[in-house]
Amino acid sequence: MPRYALKIEYNGAPFSGWQRQKEHPSVQQAIETAISRLQQQQVTIAAAGRTDAGVHALAQVAHVDMARAWDPFRLSEALNYHLKPSPVAILAAAPVSGDWHARFSAHERRYLFRLLPRRAPAALLAGKVWQVAHPLRIAPMQEAARYLLGRHDFTTFRATECQADSPVRTLDQLDIEWVETPLGPEIHFYVRARSFLHNQVRSFVGTLERVGAGAWTPEDVRRALQAKDRAACGPVCPPHGLYLSGVGYVDNPFDRPSEP
Repeated sequence: MPRYALKIEYNGAPFSGWQRQKEHPSVQQAIETAISRLQQQQVTIAAAGRTDAGVHALAQVAHVDMARAWDPFRLSEALNYHLKPSPVAILAAAPVSGDWHARFSAHERRYLFRLLPRRAPAALLAGKVWQVAHPLRIAPMQEAARYLLGRHDFTTFRATECQADSPVRTLDQLDIEWVETPLGPEIHFYVRARSFLHNQVRSFVGTLERVGAGAWTPEDVRRALQAKDRAACGPVCPPHGLYLSGVGYVDNPFDRPSEP
């Protein structure tokens, strides 16, 4: 059975997360239902990472084994037709080898978190950003973020229900920038690692927001990390500002030349 990689964009608001569930809508279920309409049989797709309820994706990656060969462009177009009206889009499809795996072949995941610091309601960005009504200082947040870079035991910054075998991870990037957008200024967090623990990014952002607000110091973040205790974590921010922005592969199937 020919295997295809899918690059996927979605608005996570109406879904219970990526993973299929019995009683709640999921992104995985929406895509698998669309595939079943193309070949009249049920399939299971695998993703590079499972996003939580309310989390969005700019470039999630999954793979699927199809019953027959497809032109990649026609496959993406057909899936997008059957995905309507769900807020899910197949940005690209690419043929891959039978041993290529969206999760296990990946060497990094990248996340973007959007924070909107303003008092006026977010009329156009509701559900797309985390809004706080008080001003934030970037410099102390950036200083605190440096303590989190590198290889650490991140017990403090993972959910108590996290099922990972080890809390040790290597954080390769945690950049914080003030970004001027057409809809006003936002604070963006750019986070990159090979893999993440459950709620790790949201725990980082929620804690660093406290630093920007002046309630914590950068040294407080260092001490929280060293505590290796979930109780030492700051607030966990809501999911709707978080985006899976990319997945890295040594041989990225979407970088190969193709004709539509």
